[in-house]
Amino acid sequence: MVTTILRLPTVLHERGRSRSAHYLDIQRGLFTQPVPIGARAVGWPASELSMLNAARIAGKSDEEIRALVKQLEEARRSLV
Repeated sequence: MVTTILRLPTVLHERGRSRSAHYLDIQRGLFTQPVPIGARAVGWPASELSMLNAARIAGKSDEEIRALVKQLEEARRSLV
């Protein structure tokens, strides 16, 4: 299974959000935490970005988005 990890500029572009708004969404539980990919580098799985964007497009509420974020982060933990 190949998983693409996207860096911040790509994530911001795909989401249409500013850097500060993106990190505020993470604090509020509306977006997944970053994945460490190096000593000073992080990224986000492309599949998570797609699922969260699709949920927004579908008009899901913030509570539904938070539940999805929890599911996605739990799925990460089960990969190991």
